Amino acid sequence: MKTKVFIVDDHYMIIEGLRSLLQNESGVEVTGHATNAESCMAFLNRQLPDVILMDINLPGKSGIELCDEVKKRYPQVRILGLSTFNQRTYIEKMMQNGADGYILKNAGRQELMTGIERVMQNKTYMSHEAALAVRKQDAEEGPVLTRREKEVLALIAAGMTNQEIADKIFVSVTTVETHRKNLLQKFDARNVAALVSTAARKGFLT
Repeated sequence: MKTKVFIVDDHYMIIEGLRSLLQNESGVEVTGHATNAESCMAFLNRQLPDVILMDINLPGKSGIELCDEVKKRYPQVRILGLSTFNQRTYIEKMMQNGADGYILKNAGRQELMTGIERVMQNKTYMSHEAALAVRKQDAEEGPVLTRREKEVLALIAAGMTNQEIADKIFVSVTTVETHRKNLLQKFDARNVAALVSTAARKGFLT
């Protein structure tokens, strides 16, 4: 089954560029595009894609705000933030509002496909340049977490099992295991005890 991709960007050259990058990919189908938040939500009311490539800098309502709105209404839709900016603040805001990944507009076809494939596996993806920007942050500030990762982290700290967390937030145990693995990796922790300790020290469990 093909991965349905929807593009949200206010520049037609970017839309056409992304479409041309993806058109020869057998596993991907570009189902349409929108140039602003309103037309994006109108499309989603009719049909849902698997992945949205969402520009951050949209007219009217920003992509950061739109990301939050889409995730609250359609949590199953994966969102890859799309931007010319690799500043940490933009990346953090997008991820905090529920984005599953972040990719820069100068990315090539392979990086774009890797991002789409990764988020379809319920993993977080950041393009190389975006990841470098995030790594420049103070070690004590800790990693950038998605909203779901923060939720899972709090429940892990509360001593809940994978099954209990899955039941509480209405996802599969496999998804919880993926979040747990990502959290261990992001905090460079060898086990759950180290994860909770490090997260608490960096202010993630206040």
